[in-house]
Amino acid sequence: MPCFRSSTAPLRRLFVLLLLLSASFAPAVGFGSAKRMYMREKVRNMFYHAYENYMAYAFPHDELKPLTKTYTDSLSELGNLKLEHLPHYYNGSALTLVESLSSLLVLGNYTEFEKGVLWLSDNLTFDVDARVNLFECNIRLLGGLVSAHILATDSKSRLENGLYKNQLLDLAEDLGQRFLPAFETPTGLPYAWINLKYGVMEEETTETSTSGCGSLILEMGALSRLTGNPRFEAVALRALRKLWSMRSSLNLLGTTLDVITGEWIEYSTGIGAGVDSFYEYLMKAYVIFGNDEFWDMFHSAYLAVQKYFRHGPWYHEADMRTGKATYWQLTSLQAFWPGLQILVGDVSSANSSHREFFHVWEKFGVLPERYLLDHNMLHPTEKYYPLRPELAESTFYLYQATKDPWYMEVGEKMIDSLNFYARVDGGFASIRDVSTMQLEDHQHSFFLSETCKYLYLLYDDSFLADQNYVFTTEGHPLPIRSSWHDRLPEAFIPRNWTSVKVGNQATRASALSQQVCPATTTGLRDSQQIESACHVPDLHVDHRCRMDDECGIDSTTCRNRDCSMAGYCGLWSFTR
Repeated sequence: MPCFRSSTAPLRRLFVLLLLLSASFAPAVGFGSAKRMYMREKVRNMFYHAYENYMAYAFPHDELKPLTKTYTDSLSELGNLKLEHLPHYYNGSALTLVESLSSLLVLGNYTEFEKGVLWLSDNLTFDVDARVNLFECNIRLLGGLVSAHILATDSKSRLENGLYKNQLLDLAEDLGQRFLPAFETPTGLPYAWINLKYGVMEEETTETSTSGCGSLILEMGALSRLTGNPRFEAVALRALRKLWSMRSSLNLLGTTLDVITGEWIEYSTGIGAGVDSFYEYLMKAYVIFGNDEFWDMFHSAYLAVQKYFRHGPWYHEADMRTGKATYWQLTSLQAFWPGLQILVGDVSSANSSHREFFHVWEKFGVLPERYLLDHNMLHPTEKYYPLRPELAESTFYLYQATKDPWYMEVGEKMIDSLNFYARVDGGFASIRDVSTMQLEDHQHSFFLSETCKYLYLLYDDSFLADQNYVFTTEGHPLPIRSSWHDRLPEAFIPRNWTSVKVGNQATRASALSQQVCPATTTGLRDSQQIESACHVPDLHVDHRCRMDDECGIDSTTCRNRDCSMAGYCGLWSFTR
């Protein structure tokens, strides 16, 4: 059987996600237009319940406390587990409004989008004595501003008729300039913390995460392309290259490191907290900038993940030096992985992992922060669910790739759970303990920028009809523009991406949409065959399986592996 199902349907529209060129699919049977409209309106209601309560009780502070209908200036608290060095005179940066702008356009509310853009243009400043987490500030504030600027100039909003004069881009550039001192280290790896007014504080911690210094390239690269100042992209790229040079011989990276010495602090690693968006940004940077260097990094990293972390549908953690398993646990941040796999074209693996995550969601009603797979129990302290978007994100991607109506049913159950457990009079509250459903007085900004956005797009993707976008790790759309591409390959090569011309617009297409197997591309000798990222066999040959789909696809023949009658993977099928 070919690695991707063949189809005679023409390529009719650009694939929506990050975005690929997709073959047209039949409408979702059993989930008709009336039901889709009903679910779309339920999500719209959720978003506005959260947004309007924020505007009423918290704006212009950072985030809403929905139980007490007050606010928190949380920007300096994000990632600050010990709540150290909190500012005394910081009155917020309207964080939730910045995060909500692109969601307002996804919902078609140009009026509110315009009001938000103009308020920020006149009132927002970053000349404040506040110590902030570089990673969080980058993905939330810088990403939100850059995306909103692009949407304000590209969208149907009336802002393009003279009311908007690049004020958000000016704010983004000012913020980017305030980031630069963090990169002034011997290694080029940035400090995790920066004071927006005074730069790096004395005796600042030198510890950071792989995500913290490897997930800056999209926002800062886009900022450089928009402003013409190459320095933002240059420092982010230097940090990314240094990080990649620190990989082990297995092409694995640890979780935490020292930015001064360039040495690893934590060797146990996986695809969850501390490293997740590193993988995500390698792939997405390749899509949006077209630089083969990003693909080469991602391809090697993805193969390593599949070889050393994967155990059937699950992904455990392992020592970066040996590949030996360390922790067998599910973390809620891992749920982004199936969505990333869709972009690679690894639909079968994405589906398998997504279903396991959803089974855990059904077991508890939401997805706990950490679940111990080897003990089949909740982590004793990390039992919370802060309204995270990762499972909704992957559900959206999988539906776009397959048009399987089951994913709409998954979305419906998630929406019902959020409304039943987390909705309160003052907004949506995080869940402190999924075993008791005790609530926490916090509505995170990513609930509006991501969770609601992806659930809405699951039922109405009209926002994506006329433009290719890459969604950042915080859900902020950045357009795929040929003018941003460093270099476009001129011919198909045996990778999972190729350059496709649609009129005069150069875009990306995946092997999924081309209906070809990258591992069997013609024109290469056998010795030149390249192991494809979407066909990596599970090296855990002792993995107990229940069905063939859990056993993967041979990377050379693109034929399915069998689950034996004894319940083990390892036999190759050449008959299907």
